[in-house]
Amino acid sequence: MSQDNATLLDFLRHGEPVGGSRYRGNGVDDPLSDLGWRQVRDTTSAIRGWQQIVSSPMQRCLPFAHWLAEQRGLPLAVIDDLKEVGFGVWEGQTRQQLRQERAEEYRAFYQDPLNNRPSGAESLEDFCSRISGVFDQLIETYNGQHVLVVAHAGVIRASLRHVTGLPAAEWYHTAVDNGGLTRFMLDKDGLRLVTHNWRPSL
Repeated sequence: MSQDNATLLDFLRHGEPVGGSRYRGNGVDDPLSDLGWRQVRDTTSAIRGWQQIVSSPMQRCLPFAHWLAEQRGLPLAVIDDLKEVGFGVWEGQTRQQLRQERAEEYRAFYQDPLNNRPSGAESLEDFCSRISGVFDQLIETYNGQHVLVVAHAGVIRASLRHVTGLPAAEWYHTAVDNGGLTRFMLDKDGLRLVTHNWRPSL
């Protein structure tokens, strides 16, 4: 396989939602703020060549994906399993709230996010299985194409694990900024991470 027909998957984290930074899994959803729209527009305006857009169904992803697909004249597919990981009772909470009200639980989560899930949260094993399945589906369906995937920080971290073997304990040591883009490539040398958390301003 030459680089000319390599498969490129660009995972874009949605911009900042209305209400600012807080834990939004698949139970709490907010539309993008004006800042959030600028973040994803800035990143995508710097890149050309996509042949397909794929999106999470959540409101912080899908309206922008629709807009960009119309702007570029590209097909859009929505995959339900691209939803963010569920955070259970943490949904809608800020970091400050959790540090004050659930300090021990908060510390335990970041020490071992695999085994110390918030009450009612989706298991990380189930989430990783869900995202690995989507990733492999994308590789098969869009073989040889350049695809933009509009999704979430957790989806990007799970994809990093799928490709690089990044342990769950290390997930939250990896920055995934609003509007940040992570690129994976499959070519004659195999599947690999090419760029992580790229933004035009960096």
